[in-house]
Amino acid sequence: MTSSVGVEALAAREALQRLRAEVGKAVIGQDAVVGGVVIALLCGGHVLLEGVPGVAKTLLVRALAAALDVDTKRVQFTPDLMPGDVTGSLVYDARTAAFNFRPGPIFTNLLLGDEINRTPPKTQAALLEAMEERTVSTDGETRRLPEPFIVVATQNPIEYEGTYPLPEAQLDRFLLKLTVPLPQRDEELGVLKAHHQGFDPRDLKAAGVTPVASAADLAAGREAARRVAVAEPVLEYVVDLCRATRVSPALELGASPRGTTALLAVAKARAWLSGRDYVLPDDVKAFAIPTLRHRVRLRPEAELDGVSTDSVLRTVLGAVPAPR
Repeated sequence: MTSSVGVEALAAREALQRLRAEVGKAVIGQDAVVGGVVIALLCGGHVLLEGVPGVAKTLLVRALAAALDVDTKRVQFTPDLMPGDVTGSLVYDARTAAFNFRPGPIFTNLLLGDEINRTPPKTQAALLEAMEERTVSTDGETRRLPEPFIVVATQNPIEYEGTYPLPEAQLDRFLLKLTVPLPQRDEELGVLKAHHQGFDPRDLKAAGVTPVASAADLAAGREAARRVAVAEPVLEYVVDLCRATRVSPALELGASPRGTTALLAVAKARAWLSGRDYVLPDDVKAFAIPTLRHRVRLRPEAELDGVSTDSVLRTVLGAVPAPR
């Protein structure tokens, strides 16, 4: 006999699988990125999307918000954005002659942070406590954020003019950093045909994107993913991968223990979403690079030689033997 918990978990898995398809109604050719975002939601983790302008980063996040039945708000990060514009601030009420707290857009379930590296570090840092502690401290008072609270942020590559690199402490708060590539020829042709036939990225309802998953689905799925079994050799594999980044000659900073726990959580979520109650080494491999690429730092000489972080991590994956 199937328990009510099992029924809820099964319904949650189906809802989250539908979520990927629903976002795909508006975003063509980014299935891997959409899948990564859904896994991060399942883990309750924040996501950083990086790609050149025009590859549908913002559209992807907006479509995700439209397909989730949760409260969402959007912040367009700009050079003149102040911390209080994000977290909220005290506002004087002339009727009561008192200062009242006016919550900022961060008081939501899904915060869409557009072009987060267009704003100076002081405002970027305003997100730090919220992303880690799920609280906001203003004027000596700590206010708890709604549950769930997830940040999905977009950024342009840091070489672009007018960008500010995110502080390492904030980068480490993102569960995944997903790169949004340029589309393949057939995918770009599909995008062009959709626009030719009247698709309007500003009107997702007309594109048929409707809510298919809820906060309850995320909570049930998160609880089920936590119970996924992990064999000792797979645990050792996760640890060995992260430790290998710390001794790589191309890296001056390897993955911290937070990276190790993040990789395990993502692997368990991928296994559960795939319909398994145990983790395979392939679950670890599939998300090792998105989980670790923003938690390591290249040596300056490696950067001068044109080495990329992803290529170093691929070398690490090839060097560390996976359990059989």
